[in-house]
Amino acid sequence: MARKRAPRLADVSNGAVSDVVIVGLGPVGKLLAILLGRQGHTVTVVDRKTEGYPLPRAVTHDFEFARILQSIGLAPDTIPDITQPYDSMYVWRNADLQTLVEVDWSGVGSSGWYNTYFFSQPALEDRMEAVLSALPSVTVLRGWSAEVLSDDATVTARLVRIADDEERIVEARYLVGADGANSTVRRWAGIDWHDLGFFYDWLVVDVIPDPSLAFPHVAIQTCDIARPATMVPGGPGRRRWEFMRLPHETIESLNRTERAWELLEPFGIRPENSELERHSVYTFQAGWATRWRQGHVLLAGDAAHLMPPFAGQGLGAGLRDVTNLAWKLRAVLDGRAAEAILDSYADERLPHIREFIDFSVELGRVICITDPAEAAARDARMIAELEKGNPPPAPPAPLLGPGLHLPDAGSLSPQGSVRAGADVVRFDDLHPGGVLLLASGALRARLGSEAAGILTAWGFDVVALDEIDDVHDTYAPWLAGLGEAVLIRPDFYTFGASDADGVDALVRAFGAATR
Repeated sequence: MARKRAPRLADVSNGAVSDVVIVGLGPVGKLLAILLGRQGHTVTVVDRKTEGYPLPRAVTHDFEFARILQSIGLAPDTIPDITQPYDSMYVWRNADLQTLVEVDWSGVGSSGWYNTYFFSQPALEDRMEAVLSALPSVTVLRGWSAEVLSDDATVTARLVRIADDEERIVEARYLVGADGANSTVRRWAGIDWHDLGFFYDWLVVDVIPDPSLAFPHVAIQTCDIARPATMVPGGPGRRRWEFMRLPHETIESLNRTERAWELLEPFGIRPENSELERHSVYTFQAGWATRWRQGHVLLAGDAAHLMPPFAGQGLGAGLRDVTNLAWKLRAVLDGRAAEAILDSYADERLPHIREFIDFSVELGRVICITDPAEAAARDARMIAELEKGNPPPAPPAPLLGPGLHLPDAGSLSPQGSVRAGADVVRFDDLHPGGVLLLASGALRARLGSEAAGILTAWGFDVVALDEIDDVHDTYAPWLAGLGEAVLIRPDFYTFGASDADGVDALVRAFGAATR
């Protein structure tokens, strides 16, 4: 007998219109909810799952990802049980254990954090959810599906609790689909997908080895035609292996617990000395949504783009999406900016993410070779480049695409350490919003009343280099290469720079761009 449907509820918020509904409670949805909720915006987050996903997925992040975590109170050095810096090499080897390339993943990046970290995604998501739970304007609905009904002056969606079919109708000014690669929001909006035709199946295996087991302090990519494979840290106390499915294998035959242990055995990993946390076959693929906004509906994260994991940028790309989107949404919701600035979201992010997608695909095409002749040619070429001392291809550091910034701007600003009384702190902790950075405090006199009003309305700090103690001399050389003033947006990217005479015009240009 069919279950009796529960009575329809008029609205999840007693008839009020929420600011934003977010579909998907992964790390991308969580971050967007935090960034909006901390400013008091009413947010409803909906997810089909009744609990957070308990197993690892992404395991690595970079310095910009770390800076984003810092911005929500989860700086990596405050959560060492979750994320740890990786101060070593990423080594590619062939079947004969010859080194093909060595990539230095050590050191500190421009955002003031290590270039590379390995982390536990479930533990990080738990911390993010704890931050969410402290925000009174954010409502989290787990175990509910969402269906967009209409997009007129506002977005109307039907929510259905999966356990008992209870329905709620919600209305919001904007709806964001952060609901993954198979996004229902993207399908509802009728947004096409640009597929690059890159498809490889890999068995991903996460292990908690006995602490007595020792592993080389390198991340290793094995380019072996018999079985391309990856071995990397998986966060504190964990390791990850990835094994490519060979043409003669089925997904079902590869995705067996017994097969996982067989593939791990050459590395000394056995049931008696390790816990097999999970194994799963993933199809590594690449592509992007052709539009990221349809009216009041927007996409972010895997709903908007996919890439293979070889550059470790998939999840970080999603966090960059919502860091870009959040400050623009806040400004529109607050009435500080025109809705048209939301068009700059995809205009800026898509060209940026395409460079990372292309880079990841190129790495994958090198790694996934199984033809003997093609592999031999690859090995000879890469070994010759290594012997010549030629550096490996560097990861992209792209500018944003054309959007809400001046020409030749749109780059990620650095983050240095500054002295605050007796303490040394990171710059963003003192200046968490936008910043007008000046070479000299005397340049404040160049700001007219209109420019000053724009800075005040946006909550931008004005910081002069001759008035702070820039501990590691991070900012003076960087600013000297740009001019005497630079306007840094709330997402850490530059709006534009100017000489001393152009400071007032620089700020007014930002005001004009956001009207």
